[in-house]
Amino acid sequence: MEQTIDPTLGPVLARTGDERAVLTSFLDFHRAVLLRKLRGLSDADARRRLVPSATTLAGLVKHLTLVERNWFPTLLAPEPGDVYLHSEEDAVASFTLGDHESIVGLTEAYERACARSREVAASVDLDHVVPHPQLGEVSVRWILVHMIEETARHAGHADILRELTDGECGAL
Repeated sequence: MEQTIDPTLGPVLARTGDERAVLTSFLDFHRAVLLRKLRGLSDADARRRLVPSATTLAGLVKHLTLVERNWFPTLLAPEPGDVYLHSEEDAVASFTLGDHESIVGLTEAYERACARSREVAASVDLDHVVPHPQLGEVSVRWILVHMIEETARHAGHADILRELTDGECGAL
């Protein structure tokens, strides 16, 4: 019996791909999982604090938008005025929502940041090394692996928060 593979599962489709295809498909998969956690929620539900920390579904998307910008364009293709954010204040602010921020706006900002990240990452070799203000130097390969870890970890947080919100769970 022939098995069919769900075409939305990029990592499965890239299972025999080259290193870049595997890395980018896993990152894109976890990016999509994060956004799926917001699907069908009201702005109030996405902002609701369900755990002792300030972590919310909407805050996770805002945070990962900053993370995308920090690790890809700011490090690999900085423009005048770009500053790598890494203080504790920056971290707190990345989760803090303004009154005007909505699921739609946060999602659009995240999607734009991810598209820019894809563009920047695709323009350099995996072995390309850049200076990092805290770590010394990092390769593009290392950045991609780190971003898979960071995004997957927060997608897991989002899964728990969504389950606490309305009982919905699972990656798809």
